[in-house]
Amino acid sequence: MGMERRDAAGRGVERAVGERNGAAGGGAAPVGVAGPELVERPRRRRFTAEYKLRVLREVEACERPGEIGALLRREGLYSSLLTEWRRARETGALQVLGRPRGRRPSDPRDAQIVALERRAERAEAELAKARRVIEVQGNVSALLGELLEPRGAEGSTKQ
Repeated sequence: MGMERRDAAGRGVERAVGERNGAAGGGAAPVGVAGPELVERPRRRRFTAEYKLRVLREVEACERPGEIGALLRREGLYSSLLTEWRRARETGALQVLGRPRGRRPSDPRDAQIVALERRAERAEAELAKARRVIEVQGNVSALLGELLEPRGAEGSTKQ
């Protein structure tokens, strides 16, 4: 279900029913440019501890006026970041930041221990159940033995 329209050159252009008319929005966006309705969310930059230490070493190596500013412009950084990074380096926080974030990988032996403990618990439960069954079977056997014992033999011994 498309609608036929004519473009600027007079050629027939077929559009889907839900497709927007290019003339209504003031023309289509140029090729390579994101549509005005789609706003890309900015992403916060994350700097590794190695990068921070490298930049701080470069800043400390600067001797002439303006070199630090050139370095900051080249790297796209603010001078306030240098202050924060220096403070973090002095407190030893950059060494801590150098460690990977998130959960520590679990030891495969821990998972194996948990599985073996579950298996042992199940085996103990089955053993207890089997012991109860054996006890019941013994009781039934004793009861049947009493019931099946001939009564006449019992009476003849008492005479």
